[in-house]
Amino acid sequence: MKINVRINGELARGLGTSRLQVRLAEPATLADLLDQLRQQYPRSSPKFDSAIPFSAGQHLAPTASLADGQEIALLMPVAGG
Repeated sequence: MKINVRINGELARGLGTSRLQVRLAEPATLADLLDQLRQQYPRSSPKFDSAIPFSAGQHLAPTASLADGQEIALLMPVAGG
């Protein structure tokens, strides 16, 4: 299956893109997606741990099942004071 991933902030700058497409074996969960991204982009691995995952306006748990063609947004938290 193909998952479309949108990223922002520091993570997007580090990867040099704001969009990725990831292939995963079915069935797959958000945890599987994040594991695949950590393997593909080991230098950015710690940033994936900080990203907040959303799909269709809903926050996703690591156990959330993914569907072919689904878009996942990995939003980086913004620090403020």
